[in-house]
Amino acid sequence: MLMQMVTAGGVLALLTLAPGPDMAVVTRRAIASGRAEGLRTASGTVVGLMVWGVLTVAGIATVLAASARAYLVVKLLGAGYLVFLGVQALRHSRRGALQPALSGPGGTAGTGSSFRIGLFCNLLNPKIAVFYTGLLPTLAPDGPPLALGITLLVLLHVVLVLIWLTSYVCAISQARSVFERPQVRRAVGRITGVVLIGFGVQVATANH
Repeated sequence: MLMQMVTAGGVLALLTLAPGPDMAVVTRRAIASGRAEGLRTASGTVVGLMVWGVLTVAGIATVLAASARAYLVVKLLGAGYLVFLGVQALRHSRRGALQPALSGPGGTAGTGSSFRIGLFCNLLNPKIAVFYTGLLPTLAPDGPPLALGITLLVLLHVVLVLIWLTSYVCAISQARSVFERPQVRRAVGRITGVVLIGFGVQVATANH
């Protein structure tokens, strides 16, 4: 069982480090608003993973992964949300500002908006449902019941993502003075905008 968990941990670690929509929105929020907002976005991502984990153990995510219609709805919602964030980034980059999307009153980021962005970005990614229902059962240890094994792997994945994104946000925040330069702000805004739109298109065109 120990070796199986080590192997599963290695696979989950590699998947955690792979760039994706979650990492893109965390990057944008950390650069735009600093460490605290980046960490709030990361916490939203982690909570999203926990929700997917609960749904997987309950069997609901399996229905989504098996239903072409349900998968399509979530896929299009997720793609639309990523494109929306990307367009917002491109629009703000014209003014040389890294104003976060979904800002609060007065043009400043609301305290809950970063968390919601991370949460919705994760929840509206149907690939996580497919990943949790398709891959986790194959990595689950043989000893405990399957539901318990999947729960352990979900918790392990959550811990890995939390450690990685927290470390990543702290590293970015250390170099924030560089990103505050107007030319750099415009470049980062355009790059993150294009990346987010690209992820949106990728999600929309992905096969079940």
